[in-house]
Amino acid sequence: MSDMPVQDPEGPTQDLVSDVFARGCTSRAAFEDVTSKWASLVLLALGEGRYRFNALRRRVDGVSERMLSQTLQTLERDGMLTREVLTAIPPRVEYSLTPLGARVAEQLRGLADLLEASVPELQTARARERD
Repeated sequence: MSDMPVQDPEGPTQDLVSDVFARGCTSRAAFEDVTSKWASLVLLALGEGRYRFNALRRRVDGVSERMLSQTLQTLERDGMLTREVLTAIPPRVEYSLTPLGARVAEQLRGLADLLEASVPELQTARARERD
């Protein structure tokens, strides 16, 4: 008998395969978190640098305090950002991207740039739909 591990003829177990199309895949859950409107905008803003809560809320125009708080908690749980409490009077909290969050924000930035550059095409398509 050999000391070599026996390979399963069916291939790797589902636990070892990352597939965003698979319902139970961790990458799919993170994909859903990241692609929510507010999370994408928060990641893009934090791609510009560190933000305190209220400054971030002003930067992401239209987000409510509650939704921003929930979004930040979700992104922190997913390892996309860090929350740092600074000892000051009054205490301050700053948010910044982790290396993973920075990579995700970079990809989102490309998409945002593409969409911003395509505004004339988008407006034409939407006007055609209204007619």
